[in-house]
Amino acid sequence: MLSLKRYTAADQALWDTLVAAARNATFLFLRRYMDYHSDRFSDHSLIFLNERGTPVALLPANEAVVSADGGEELHLFSHQGLTYGGFILTPRCRDAQIEELFRLTIAHLRANGFAAFHYKQLPHIYHLLPSCDDAYWLWRHGAAEEACCLSSTIDLHPLAVRPHVSGSRRNNANRLRRKGYTVCHNAPLSAFWHILTGNLLASHGVAPVHTLEEMQRLQAACPGNIVCHTVTDADGQTVAGTVLFITQQVVHSQYISASPEGKECAALDLLFITLIDEYRQQQQFRYFDFGISTEQGGAVLNASLLEQKERFGASGTLHRTFLLRV
Repeated sequence: MLSLKRYTAADQALWDTLVAAARNATFLFLRRYMDYHSDRFSDHSLIFLNERGTPVALLPANEAVVSADGGEELHLFSHQGLTYGGFILTPRCRDAQIEELFRLTIAHLRANGFAAFHYKQLPHIYHLLPSCDDAYWLWRHGAAEEACCLSSTIDLHPLAVRPHVSGSRRNNANRLRRKGYTVCHNAPLSAFWHILTGNLLASHGVAPVHTLEEMQRLQAACPGNIVCHTVTDADGQTVAGTVLFITQQVVHSQYISASPEGKECAALDLLFITLIDEYRQQQQFRYFDFGISTEQGGAVLNASLLEQKERFGASGTLHRTFLLRV
């Protein structure tokens, strides 16, 4: 039999130890990453223990009051501050225990006045062992899919079918190399951030999800997991860049942007052709992920953005969120 308890700051070492050993976790679930925005979310993370008091699973989560049918309801979200979520499982966690995780969570929510549970599933590319049991039990409990976002991913495995890469992409990359453009690895975030913020403000009237200072703190807290790569022209000016979130087997492009000069010369072609080729040579990485091309929970598809990613050889990965009324 399992039991659950709410996470407290005293559990940080226990939490992080399980994340490091889990079959379906990344550094985003470490408390030193999660807690950078603790002031924005009311944490309601859960720890699941076996009869010996040993943790077997975690649920990164927050609670929030939402408007519903003219009133307000208390909902649990897995976790609104993270790109993905769901139950974090130890390698020995069996399907019967995963069923019990749902039953315990639902009972906990009912006992504490919650009306609904929003379950943000971990995409399969982050599974170190197959971990889709949660989708089965969501279905069994009658959960409805409330969001389905489309990301674009390249399989880097040497035995995978080699995707078709647009010839113009490689031609652009070679042309820029001849002109003296260079990919700068492990560049300072500040060299890229002004390009990113300027583009987001001009195109969408918004700022990045993370401020430069927040990202610098996260990079310092998670060394090796957050890396910036840029492209400079022959005069040493930064014209494009990306911030990569690097997990055990996935290289994910969290932010991508280019200056007006970078857009005109197709600097991102040089950047991503170089990075994809380099990470393909590092056998520990299985996937290179460009991120989603959808908005409003998947209801709106940015077809031109998706096509840009597909021309590097990427194809679809889903980010799914389910709603379970309790």
